[in-house]
Amino acid sequence: METVVENQKIRTAKKLEKMFGHIDYKNPPELCPVRDVMSVASDQWSTLILLWLGFFHVLRFNKLKKYVYGISNKVLSQRLKVLEADGYLKRKAYKEVPIRVEYSLTEFGQTYVEKLLELTEWMQTNSPKVLANREKYGLL
Repeated sequence: METVVENQKIRTAKKLEKMFGHIDYKNPPELCPVRDVMSVASDQWSTLILLWLGFFHVLRFNKLKKYVYGISNKVLSQRLKVLEADGYLKRKAYKEVPIRVEYSLTEFGQTYVEKLLELTEWMQTNSPKVLANREKYGLL
């Protein structure tokens, strides 16, 4: 009889086989969907932008900059454009002086934030283990 942990390992192995089993390692594909999508949606800034938009639903540029501490105007602007182009968020500009621009998640972006939350919950639960391991290896 298999345990729950064994079932999880088997499911994970099957998913990994489905993802990588068909790849010719001597001639890897030029476009890797996982790398292509994850490089945009999972860098440190994009993750924080999406999570803050998930929390507040609508934010303007300066509020986003305040919440995503440490990001420059240039990088925030670049990340917002890429996230909009990929369909994670939408930009709404109002014809006012000065112009008012608001950002919010699309339905697609909301589904991604739900997955991100699972990962961030795992990170919060396991961060003491990571910190202990870092200390054990002299990295703190």
